[in-house]
Amino acid sequence: MRTLLSVFVFLAAPLSLLAFGAVAGVPGVEFAPKAAANDPGPKLFKAHCAACHEHGLNHAPPVVILNMMSPTSIHDALTKGAMRVQSSKLKDAEKIQVAEYLSGKKLADVAQQPPPPRCAAAAAAFDFNQPPVFAGWGLTPGNTREIPQAVAGLDATSAPHLRLKWAFAFPDSLRARSHPALAGGALYVGSHRGTVYALDRESGCVRWQFEAGAEVRTGLVVAPWRSGDNTAKPLVYFGDLTGNIFALDALTGALVWRQHADEHPSTTITAAPALYQDRLYVSVASLEEANISPHFECCKFRGSVIAYDAASGAKIWQTFLTDKPRMRGRNKAGARMFGPSGVGVWNTPAIDPKRGQLTVGTGDNYSSPTTSDSDSVVALDLGNGKVKWVYQARADDAWNAGCGADPRTLCPKENGPDYDFGAATILATASDGQDYLLAGEKSGDVMALDPDDGHLYWKTKVGRGGILAGVYFGMAVSGDSLFVPISDMPDGRSYQEPAQPGLYALDIRTGQYLWRAPGLPEVCQGRPFCWPGIAGAVTATPALVLAGASDGWVRVYDAASGGVLWQFDTAQSFAALGGGTASGGSMGGGSAPVAFHGALIVPSGYGYASQRPGNVLLMFESGP
Repeated sequence: MRTLLSVFVFLAAPLSLLAFGAVAGVPGVEFAPKAAANDPGPKLFKAHCAACHEHGLNHAPPVVILNMMSPTSIHDALTKGAMRVQSSKLKDAEKIQVAEYLSGKKLADVAQQPPPPRCAAAAAAFDFNQPPVFAGWGLTPGNTREIPQAVAGLDATSAPHLRLKWAFAFPDSLRARSHPALAGGALYVGSHRGTVYALDRESGCVRWQFEAGAEVRTGLVVAPWRSGDNTAKPLVYFGDLTGNIFALDALTGALVWRQHADEHPSTTITAAPALYQDRLYVSVASLEEANISPHFECCKFRGSVIAYDAASGAKIWQTFLTDKPRMRGRNKAGARMFGPSGVGVWNTPAIDPKRGQLTVGTGDNYSSPTTSDSDSVVALDLGNGKVKWVYQARADDAWNAGCGADPRTLCPKENGPDYDFGAATILATASDGQDYLLAGEKSGDVMALDPDDGHLYWKTKVGRGGILAGVYFGMAVSGDSLFVPISDMPDGRSYQEPAQPGLYALDIRTGQYLWRAPGLPEVCQGRPFCWPGIAGAVTATPALVLAGASDGWVRVYDAASGGVLWQFDTAQSFAALGGGTASGGSMGGGSAPVAFHGALIVPSGYGYASQRPGNVLLMFESGP
């Protein structure tokens, strides 16, 4: 295991596991580009691109972000996007060579997949009688991720009769981790390719599509309107891999505004924004901690939350969650070292109108010194962004990918343990009328806080925890029950306690177990890219819990007992709409199954952390 840790580079953020350099015999891990000796891509990149992308000039995304992009999106940026001026001296064949080198994939392989079908006639029409079904990624302003029974249309009787209706293939994609939104009779979703789609919910055809230019891993949020208001002009909001925030016309897909969240070149947006009244609240994170070169000047990013005017994109306030970094000396390789840093925000804010605040969970520091707001739950004033209170779950957690390198020149003295809050906080009211703010950490700890001042009510250790473990992306609440997904993947470390992958239910008033549904390791026997835990978010109804697992199975659990009522293996090939095939895989990230009027919508394909890639959106319907 020690050898494995020295090879892998584990991102502290709860989004991925990357390996830099080829690792023979290790499946499912993304690699930095490794070109053949006669490949012109590296030389072209060095001559025309490296000056900015290797040194963070002009806010250029670093190579670690470019490695995550598809070859088509990189080629588009060079030919008709943001980099068309800088690449004007390159022939198109040379642009293709750069795109293939950076992505590690052939553009020709992508072009062979048939395009998805376009909508016509009634299927293309926007229905003003169908306002957004949910408030945003959290489904409610408080992120309870609960769907009312009348809206879900599924129960213990109908769920076992779910059957596949259609499968939509995301072209040029290895991941399907954008949480869908429902409005106007459409299903809005983003893709690894960087394409945002408005699909007809019934048939899956494409009403419109928009090219963001980089992976859209966030959920999409559609602004509400009054049912039947044909004059409404709702916007749809999302963020992308390179730190841009977009607002599109929900009817046509036309760009209304775009903002870059932070000047740091490694800025990224993983969490869906939260829309409340006339403001859009955005969580800002970074991939800076993925650097492993001992000559890298670590680290200068600091996490924040931004409030934008939802209509215009004008910035109202931005609250940084650590002080501005300053030089702290030099490491053994002579590189300047900076701190404090980090404290990225990977999760969607929970909105608390009663107290006029929002709450988020924060990540670790990337470098020393550590700060008092890392690995914390933080409450911010909705109006001005001022910090109202901080609950720090774990002090002195500083980590970056250099802690997995040899030598550990870049690693801070704390060396982890890298226990971010990747999952969103939840504001819930129990049957006794008491409000609880619920949070789950990668340590495997789940806790309830007083939303008035952040003091701890209870804490329960549910998972073993780890870099890729514990509560990874999102819990759900229905009534007095808190549903806790646990990943607990192996990460190269040794632990005193066993892994506890699976789904668990706690009483939100006490933290006591209501039931346990451990993962099923026997499903993974001989199956590649398979882990029995749940690395994605889950969704609840009063009767059911909906969960997609790292083993590739989507399951519907009985909310009262934890028993499995229905399951389906998504890790297979599907006949895709428009021809060709789509592939399912592991499920993870901020995406989750969603139920609506008897249908179940499931994105499948995680493609991170030794988990199986995929590129499909599945629509199931219940029937006799």
